[in-house]
Amino acid sequence: MAKIAGGFWFVIIVAALALQLCDGKVMMEYIGATGKPVTFDEIPINDNIDFYFILSFAIDASPSGNPQNGIFKPYWSDALTPDSVSAIKSKHPNVKALASLSGWSLGSTILRWYKPQNSQTWITNAFTSLKSLIETYHLDGIDIDYENFPKHNETFSYCIGELITYLKNQSVISVATIAPYRLTTLPYIELFNNYGDVIDYVNHQFYTDKVRTAKHYFEDFKQRTIEFDRAKVLPSYEVDGRGIQGDAFFDALRVLIENEFDVNGIMIFSADASATTNATRKFYYEQKSQEFLLNLTRV
Repeated sequence: MAKIAGGFWFVIIVAALALQLCDGKVMMEYIGATGKPVTFDEIPINDNIDFYFILSFAIDASPSGNPQNGIFKPYWSDALTPDSVSAIKSKHPNVKALASLSGWSLGSTILRWYKPQNSQTWITNAFTSLKSLIETYHLDGIDIDYENFPKHNETFSYCIGELITYLKNQSVISVATIAPYRLTTLPYIELFNNYGDVIDYVNHQFYTDKVRTAKHYFEDFKQRTIEFDRAKVLPSYEVDGRGIQGDAFFDALRVLIENEFDVNGIMIFSADASATTNATRKFYYEQKSQEFLLNLTRV
């Protein structure tokens, strides 16, 4: 019995140390949206933080953009193969991979949420197609990134909420995130209000809110935490893109902390952009973001 007890406590101690290292901090990054051949191995990953790759995108549409009634197919970069997902997760056990649903467009076709003729059929088709996709690519979850809505979008909250619930209840996924932006907060607030218990993180696209100073970023972040769960909203950054840029982003994170907001993680869009920046700044924000989060943990 003493040997069994000793082994038991050893396992408990190791598990506790692992939790202490990550301390609930997460780093999320979109990858594969532009078709550029960026690979997982290029990106610096600190093994002491939970790192989520968000493959962009799985789309409920044919290559010409016609809706497929819940049948999702992968449209991310061909370099992101099932074998490559499996390999990076084996190399870094702290890595998880998600499929992001929809995105802005497919080629020149703008993607929109559409009202299914039969919501139950759409949910069943979505569950079946995503289960197959998740199993093929060794994924851990899904991210919801519909960015265009009709005037009447009542089915969005129900269809997406039930889909996430079904996937979780059947243990197909362990994590679900949503990615609203400034023009899509209302349908996502409805989704979150009705199904917030099965949504783990809110990857709000703060870079679309047109704020460029730390002070305004703080005010914007505060507003989004009122609309969603304060503990689930992650600050976000777009590489060489919209919104706050450069090291001012980290100044904004410090302002959040000074105002007693917990910075539990960071979302970056995207690895594709980081891979093509100046060589001296390549994946700079990925590395600095992880260091920032780990310094918070050590404090």
